[in-house]
Amino acid sequence: MTKTTKRIVKERRDYNTWVATETLEDYSLRYAPKSFRKWSEFLVANTAIGGISFLALEAIGGSLVINYGFANSCWAILIVGAIIFLAGLPISYYAAKYNIDIDLLTRGAGFGYIGSTITSLIYASFTFIFFAIEAAIMAQALKLYFNLPLSIGYLVCSLVIIPLVFYGVTLINKLQLWTQPIWLLLMISPYLFVLYKEPNALENWLNFAGNSPSGAAFNPLLFGTAATVSFSLIAQLGEQVDYLRFLPTLGKENRFKWWFAVILAGPGWIILGCAKQLGGAFFATLAIKHGVEVAVAKEPIQMYLAGFASIFSDPKMVLFVATFFVIVSQIKINVTNAYAGSLAWSNFFSRLTHSHPGRVVWLIFNVAIALLLMELGVFQTLEAVLGLYSNIAIAWVGAVVADLIINKPWGLSPSYIEFKRAYLYNFNPVGFGAMAIASGVAIVAFIGAFGNYAQAYSPFIALGVAFILSPIIALITKGKYYIARENLHCQTNDINSLITCCICEQEYELADTAFCPVYDGPICSLCCSLDAHCHDKCKPSDSYIKTLTKNLYDRVLDGKLSPKMGIRVIRFGGIFSLSAGLIATIMGLVYYQGVLNSPDVPTAIHYPILKIFIVVYAALLVVTGIVTWWLVLSEESRELAEEELDKQNQLLQQEIADRQQVEAALQKLTHELEMRVEQRTAELSQALNSLQQAQTQLVQNEKMSSLGQLVAGIAHEINNPINFIHGNLEHANEYVTGLLELVETYQAEIPKVPPKIEELTEEIELEFIQEDLPKLLSSMRVGTQRIRDIVLSLRNFSRLDEAEVKTVDLHEGIDSTLMILGHRLKAKSERPAIQVIKEYGNLPLVECCAGQLNQVFMNVLVNAIDALEEQNLNRSFAEMQAHPDQITIRTTVLKSKNFVEISIQDNGPGISPEAQEKLFDYQFTTKPVGKGTGLGLSICRQIVVQKHGGTLTCKSELGKGAEFAIAIPIHQSKRNSIELVRCNDFSPTKKND
Repeated sequence: MTKTTKRIVKERRDYNTWVATETLEDYSLRYAPKSFRKWSEFLVANTAIGGISFLALEAIGGSLVINYGFANSCWAILIVGAIIFLAGLPISYYAAKYNIDIDLLTRGAGFGYIGSTITSLIYASFTFIFFAIEAAIMAQALKLYFNLPLSIGYLVCSLVIIPLVFYGVTLINKLQLWTQPIWLLLMISPYLFVLYKEPNALENWLNFAGNSPSGAAFNPLLFGTAATVSFSLIAQLGEQVDYLRFLPTLGKENRFKWWFAVILAGPGWIILGCAKQLGGAFFATLAIKHGVEVAVAKEPIQMYLAGFASIFSDPKMVLFVATFFVIVSQIKINVTNAYAGSLAWSNFFSRLTHSHPGRVVWLIFNVAIALLLMELGVFQTLEAVLGLYSNIAIAWVGAVVADLIINKPWGLSPSYIEFKRAYLYNFNPVGFGAMAIASGVAIVAFIGAFGNYAQAYSPFIALGVAFILSPIIALITKGKYYIARENLHCQTNDINSLITCCICEQEYELADTAFCPVYDGPICSLCCSLDAHCHDKCKPSDSYIKTLTKNLYDRVLDGKLSPKMGIRVIRFGGIFSLSAGLIATIMGLVYYQGVLNSPDVPTAIHYPILKIFIVVYAALLVVTGIVTWWLVLSEESRELAEEELDKQNQLLQQEIADRQQVEAALQKLTHELEMRVEQRTAELSQALNSLQQAQTQLVQNEKMSSLGQLVAGIAHEINNPINFIHGNLEHANEYVTGLLELVETYQAEIPKVPPKIEELTEEIELEFIQEDLPKLLSSMRVGTQRIRDIVLSLRNFSRLDEAEVKTVDLHEGIDSTLMILGHRLKAKSERPAIQVIKEYGNLPLVECCAGQLNQVFMNVLVNAIDALEEQNLNRSFAEMQAHPDQITIRTTVLKSKNFVEISIQDNGPGISPEAQEKLFDYQFTTKPVGKGTGLGLSICRQIVVQKHGGTLTCKSELGKGAEFAIAIPIHQSKRNSIELVRCNDFSPTKKND
């Protein structure tokens, strides 16, 4: 099947680029890269811990102690706090290590790409439920101080948060940092003054019975019911993780600070959270003791009025300080709730709609839902709301924790966290299945179906079932549904290399990208989430669901309905059943909490109300059916439109291919002209080749009788080729002039040329060629006059191409090489001369290929000169004179007496250890483009090691220069007999004086 690569239209690229730009600090939908993690460990921890300033903790503690007495509430708070702390440790560690939020962590911890959407909804529900509770608490304070009606107070407390969260973490960081000292002072001081002035208040709390049937004593059923409410706080871990992902990378230098921040700001929040719940319980009993009605004693404003009364004697001052404290606390927490909620809604809707209008949109959406809950009186039903929510939240967290501490260490799931859509199945039965089953069982237990004890301990059931089912399902499925296709870069943590997304054209770290076969390029996780056209073609995502659907259609509906209608019916049935079940669940819970379980509703009217609920449910089913059918038809229309667009895309690509063929034909026509030019220049190339061959033959035949004879011989040999080149250059000039006249005549006679030829003319810059080509031939003519210079100073170096082994004096080869390089060693206007220090030892004559060894000397010395010149770019002339450049050449006979060593050392900048590892690799060079091919040292090593059986080594330190040591056998004829000695006894780093 032919692979089709989708093309990206400009409008889509512009939209994704806008989304990818982190406007208003939109950190949602992806992990936090290094560029985002610019805050210190302390600042991140302070911001995260500042988010637990919410007074709902005090309200929960007060509500628990009033309803269940001291012992039950105290033990529920402490035991649940310990469980939340233990659950938070692995979640916080993995989130901080991989720099991901709770949603992305859930994806890779057994829930799958779409499966984690449900948990995003759970988390979003937590944020707007607690936002509503916190704003209601602040509205109660405003009512007490300003006499502002609660309905208006709810609106004010909601709207004031929105501008503070517009700029995300940056402004929240500053807000938490500025308000932290004031908040801590106002929170702690009332407790100290109360304990000092009213020491019996503590005894009153310890003996407080409230509405508990067991009094202040412990009762297992009441303890379990109290724990259910306290368990709802476990979702707060998600808000803590939202900030922990901005921690710097863990390293040796920050290990202690990193772990301290993870523990303090992650699971450590529950330590202060438990203290605040216990403090709320204490202050609630204090408020009741001061005469506050039991019904309102759980309101934090009433609690702190009783607390601040021990500090200030003026009632107005007490009311002002208490109101100020409540406002500061609630703003600190609700900016966190609103920010975290906007992230959760962004994750939820981006996967369902493949659209991301920005975090600010979901910020307003989240606040609007919370405002609706406040107007409906969420604070009055605090225990019922939190009790139901805790069963679902604890099942979610329990499944995630089980995957992190059991499945991953035991190899039942991947050891790393994979969060990108391109590598995940949509649903993973391990985490998603464990959560669904555990929450279902717990909710059934919560409504009393399994008896009183199961109802009281429903969150413990949710936690235990989810924790046990996760590894069991992972074992049964063998971890098959964690990874849809292999991620070859899953263990790569190179945060310094950036990859450009082929859609939004922004740069991302490797961990935030995947390779997309549909678009044939790298794609960032955000663009991958927003894509609605690929249909997950890169992976076998949920193929089992499609197979199941097809089998169901074949068995039930095949032959009775058209294929299109059959698919419609199956889709309609699935969506309608899910929606109807969800509506039935919500209405059932409302009926149970608001009617059956309410003491204010008489038993006699339960049945009439139930009939009303049934009628409303039936009406909702009709509306749901219409909406569901409309959604099914809309989805089908969208799929048909996409298929049509794909066909049009294929036709367009075929047209492009045809035009490319036409372009190739035009290029073929122009090729003939190029061939004619090549034919005219072939003679010149042949002449140059002849010159090279003559030069090589001259070097091989010359016996170096004298420098004058060598120069004369070379001059004689190259005289004819030079004249030949001169003569042909004249002919080449005539041919080129004729071709240029032909082009000018063609342009004059045919002014209107085809677009492709005109485009080619501009591409090759024809006008420039017409002007520059004659100059080029003229410069070639000048160049031939200088060819004779190449034979100067070739005395011993003239043996360059000799392959025969001869007995030579290596010092002569070194000296001749230095003479050739004399122009580079001399002083120049920008630097003094390079000093050459010769420390020659008493070397015997050596059997070798002298010309090739001269080439080695040449390459090493040129590299040394280049290094010294590069060093001088950053030095003044005075520094060069004070510390002159030096090249030291030493020769010696090694200990084994079978090898000689030539050492060439400079005092240049040195070579880095990384470069030394690749120094002799083919085409490796440290020089800029155009200044070196990287072949010099590679050839040197071949000559020394392969040709002569020697060694070529380098020793260097940055700032201390470099030394190249060349060691070769004295007698090539004895190489076989001395090979063992050379391998065992010879060390290029040990020298013999």
